Amino acid sequence: MSARKIAAWHDAGLIDADTRDRLLAHEAAHARPLALWAVFGIGALAIGLGLVSVIAANWEDIPGQLRLGVHLAAVAGALAALFWREERLAGASPWAVEALVFVTAALGLTFFGHLGQVYQTSAPLWQPLATWLVLFAPLLLLAGRSWPAALALIGGAAWCAWEYAGAATRWDALPPPGLPLLMWCAFVTALPVGFAPLAAWLRARSARPAFWRRLEQLALAYAVTGASFATVLAALGAFGEPGLTREGAAMATSGAVALLAGLATAFLRPGTSGQMSGAIIAGAGVVPPFAFAADNLTLPPALLFMLLWIGIAAAALFAQWRGVFQLAVAAIALRLIILSFELAGDLLASGFGLILSGVMILAVAWGAVRVSKTFAPERAA
Repeated sequence: MSARKIAAWHDAGLIDADTRDRLLAHEAAHARPLALWAVFGIGALAIGLGLVSVIAANWEDIPGQLRLGVHLAAVAGALAALFWREERLAGASPWAVEALVFVTAALGLTFFGHLGQVYQTSAPLWQPLATWLVLFAPLLLLAGRSWPAALALIGGAAWCAWEYAGAATRWDALPPPGLPLLMWCAFVTALPVGFAPLAAWLRARSARPAFWRRLEQLALAYAVTGASFATVLAALGAFGEPGLTREGAAMATSGAVALLAGLATAFLRPGTSGQMSGAIIAGAGVVPPFAFAADNLTLPPALLFMLLWIGIAAAALFAQWRGVFQLAVAAIALRLIILSFELAGDLLASGFGLILSGVMILAVAWGAVRVSKTFAPERAA
């Protein structure tokens, strides 16, 4: 906050002289030399890029075991810094711990790729990802504090699950995947949603509530994204492959996992916010089987998508989540616009049809803005 703005508030009568002086003293005591920090950052970046360039230019000349040793030493050093200096780093800046945790996890993930490059080994991608999760997920859960660690955990789990499912259910394999394998893979790909009830339970029992809140939010986003994507696939007729009964059972399996995760989240965090989070996740679990039933149709998948996001908007309104409500309104408006093009594709070949489409897009956009401004919860103070 600038001193000029504080002085302007005082001149406008918004704050008295004592408040102005206290604000100025506070800002002076907590001033950050951004220009100096920028210079240090540019210098550090230049040194880092120089080191990377030198190593890259001489990569083949450096013995593989030496490179692996340095890489492993970097991981061990980062872990030692977290073990011995976490409290001191957290006292100086919580972001220092978060950055160190994320860098340590990234170094651990890249180590497996480095190991394969040195020894010329190959394996399905899900195997090193699963090994990384076993080794580094506890670190992220025990020391993570905000978005980067939570995103690394959810992203790594989802990446590993989908890589495993893709490797296990190759349709060009002989014999083709059967019903038990498809249901198992559907269960595995839905597992990242299980972080939601875990985070809901630990959110009020941990000194790091921000981390667990972000983890719960990302698990919720994973569930909603999967359900929304299922309706898109249904609208495209993507489920029309051999073995429809098996695919339907797989969709029901993944939906059941999300439904149970949503109910558990609402039970473990019984306040309004927890109940609405659980309701959204549970609703996302109900969508995939219905999306499968509406495969290769135009209107039902679109209605299913909009019902999902109408439910999200209602939950956001009840829980006073302004940003989520506005996102839901925007998603519904966008799907309405896409649906209009799907239903009136022939009209787009004429100028009159293009005019009508343009008017409809403007009308939907105007309606979405009006709904958002009129019904969106107040911005949190």
